[in-house]
Amino acid sequence: MLQEGKLYIGTSRKPDDSINKGEYLELKFGNRHGLITGATGTGKTVTLQILAEGFSNAGVPVFCADVKGDLSGIGAIGEPKDFLLKRAEQIGLTPYDFQEFPVIFWDLYGEKGHRVRTTMSEMGPLLLSRLMNATDAQEGVLNIAFKIADEGGLPLLDLKDLQALLNYMGDNASELSNQFGFISKSSVGSIQRELLILEQQGAEHFFGEPALKITDIMRTTNDGRGAISVLAADKLMMNPRLYATFLLWLLSELFEELPEVGDPDKPKLVFFFDEAHLLFNDAPKVLVERVEQVVRLIRSKGVGVYFVTQNPLDVPETVLAQLGNRVQHALRAYSPREQKAVKTAADTFRPNPDFNCAEVITNLGTGEALVSTLEGKGSPSMVERTLIRPPASRLGPLTEPERQKVIDVSPVRGLYDEDFDRESAYELLAKRAAKAAEQADAARQAQEQPAEETSEGSRWTLPGFGDDEPAAPSGRQARPRSSGYQRETIVEAAMKSVARTVATQVGRALVRGILGSLKR
Repeated sequence: MLQEGKLYIGTSRKPDDSINKGEYLELKFGNRHGLITGATGTGKTVTLQILAEGFSNAGVPVFCADVKGDLSGIGAIGEPKDFLLKRAEQIGLTPYDFQEFPVIFWDLYGEKGHRVRTTMSEMGPLLLSRLMNATDAQEGVLNIAFKIADEGGLPLLDLKDLQALLNYMGDNASELSNQFGFISKSSVGSIQRELLILEQQGAEHFFGEPALKITDIMRTTNDGRGAISVLAADKLMMNPRLYATFLLWLLSELFEELPEVGDPDKPKLVFFFDEAHLLFNDAPKVLVERVEQVVRLIRSKGVGVYFVTQNPLDVPETVLAQLGNRVQHALRAYSPREQKAVKTAADTFRPNPDFNCAEVITNLGTGEALVSTLEGKGSPSMVERTLIRPPASRLGPLTEPERQKVIDVSPVRGLYDEDFDRESAYELLAKRAAKAAEQADAARQAQEQPAEETSEGSRWTLPGFGDDEPAAPSGRQARPRSSGYQRETIVEAAMKSVARTVATQVGRALVRGILGSLKR
């Protein structure tokens, strides 16, 4: 049943229940994206598992989320259970070999896998606004905060860095508004409250260093198999917005970091986005547009994105149109919305004259699906009613000792398990606050000093925005500023800020938030 350059999905059935032919996904079309849909309990997770196995054996690294905790069994050899053997016999899968796969476990909380982190700077203001469900005014303040950090040389790495910068912005809102645009103290306060909520929900585990390197989820083994990165998401799903934002960030990082490869013989990486509806729930239009753009363009980077969700209506039509490989498990059709979903799913397939798609979708059994993949020159194959092949790895979760054993021999062991807190915005601002306090004390003690000089010495500004070094004495040449910014009046700064904003602010914020951090 196995064929070179193709992944075996299952065997199709004719209307009279006789076996027809094998259904395959060609590796060269693996980066053309896909969709796996179906109601709860119809077999979506097993389909994800057998596709991940196939890609791994073909030497393609895989990243997927384990939402329910039962996908971890892909790291253990399968067991010859009766119903699995029966399915293998039904579809003519001989020999039916069992194997374990190279797995790397990841966990944002560091409990069931290696820690996964990114920095605030890499996340960017747009994705962070999405994570916080920020208003337009709050998103504007966040954009200003990131701009101040960029131009002031303040690394934003973790939550406390952004909190410290927001505190500074609130204390100096009037002066900074002249340079960067209006900063509302109420918006700053609202953002700070949202950051506290994120911290209580565990988001502080996600922001910091060492940040995840994309190359570590694109590993292959010595025997040429692709490593399967499994993200423990059962606890993460308690905060679905964080889950969706993290996966979108990872997709954006892949887009930014990977080079163009055109149409390779097989994907460089396959990315499974489980519970995909969480990505699009209440998402602003600009975010959906950027997701559509990333999905469309990341194909040329050799990355295949497969959305896994219950209902095809969960995915916007603009994104749905780009998903060429389809596996549709059973859907219920009791409510008007469910009936619409069945019709939508049926209409996306290339029709098969042997059966009515809409009728079959509601009658599919567990482990059975309608399958259509790209073939030939990239056109979709005729939809076929297919019995999905049984997995070669374990069907069900690993035990905790088994999981720990896999973690202990992981190729990334020790790289991400310890926090690293280098000097960043929080420390730099704290130093400047201490220096400002010392200068204020000295000014009070030196009452003979002119009032104007005292005011200049006690003023606290960000690096590059005023008084990094004391003014040079009269008659001597001033020492060059280390930041590279020239001293300028508030009016000049405001005019320059407006010009820069009109030309670049929106573009930089979107590119940074969706496609990764800005390269300087």
